[in-house]
Amino acid sequence: MEKGKEVSVVVKSPSELIELAIDKGNIDLDKLYKVLEFSREVEKDAARRAYNNSMADFKSKPIKIEKGKTVKFNQTKWNYAPLNKIVEAITPELSKYGLSVSWRTKQNGKIIVACRVSHVLGHYEEIELGADADTSGSKNSIQAIGSTISYLQRYTLLSILGLATEDMDDDGQSTVTEYIDDKQKSTIVDLLSSKNIGIPKFCEKFKVESFDLFPKNKYEQAITIIKAAKGKEK
Repeated sequence: MEKGKEVSVVVKSPSELIELAIDKGNIDLDKLYKVLEFSREVEKDAARRAYNNSMADFKSKPIKIEKGKTVKFNQTKWNYAPLNKIVEAITPELSKYGLSVSWRTKQNGKIIVACRVSHVLGHYEEIELGADADTSGSKNSIQAIGSTISYLQRYTLLSILGLATEDMDDDGQSTVTEYIDDKQKSTIVDLLSSKNIGIPKFCEKFKVESFDLFPKNKYEQAITIIKAAKGKEK
């Protein structure tokens, strides 16, 4: 080698190494299989890490969602963000981090909806929920199915993203935040039981649509209120 002359080293990818082996005719099938498996695992690991990093970035920034519907429960009513408003608000933010959302629907006695969050590198995570057709009111069979699908799409989306909509102000906006984990749910349930307070009453008090989607930043407040509530201690 001449003095002062640069030497460039090119590292080939697994696919290029395979093509090179085929061209030279010295293919060891066992080694080829191991190279392919190793390559797949490396790609899967990279995609999984990219997905986790993107989700962390997505959750690090609060999102404002416009309220568009009113829920009535006995004498109580409150505004909440419907599915289309949630999708409208989060889609641009998800796209910034290479993420997208999709749903699959099927029927197996119940209506089943699966929500999938995918990353551009291929990794995805999915959650599935099922429910009966919503026959409340004067809905026909198609409307009943559509209502349940919309309901399940909303809750699977919030669940897989680890988010919940919370009414924080009066200007037609709601903030997306995390919801309580299983340990916190258990603590609340135990306290409610000690006071003989039912979960529906608890949800009505805090104006939440579902106990499973109780906002995490209201947890300490809930504990304090339940402990102070009048009720027969067990």
